[in-house]
Amino acid sequence: MGNTKEGWEKMEVIHSYSRTQALEDGVLVDISPLAKEAGFSWPMAVTRATWEVLDPSDELKEEGQSWTGRAWDMLFVLRMSLGRSRDGREVRFAPLFVRKPGGAPVPVAMRAVSGPDDDGQPCITAMLADED
Repeated sequence: MGNTKEGWEKMEVIHSYSRTQALEDGVLVDISPLAKEAGFSWPMAVTRATWEVLDPSDELKEEGQSWTGRAWDMLFVLRMSLGRSRDGREVRFAPLFVRKPGGAPVPVAMRAVSGPDDDGQPCITAMLADED
């Protein structure tokens, strides 16, 4: 059987979890409007863990950090990384974020994966590099 489709057609699916369900459950968060402003034409979502990196603590907000600014930073670095990508299906990138009050910006390893949504349309999902 291996990694081919052959043989899998007869297998019974015992569980599936759709992108729509993940968005409804908050496992993924839709950032398509901001991504569109940043020049992305496909819908985009981030994982909950990525959202938490983008959403600064109250202490960081007092230092001028904002969700919008951090999301723009992530999108900009992703866009530049896509320009250097060979196939664009998976891109690794590392935007800089201040992670603690008074701290210096540090790289946060991320990756973005493009593929079909539940209806077979192209979409992008950004996540921390160690997430599946």
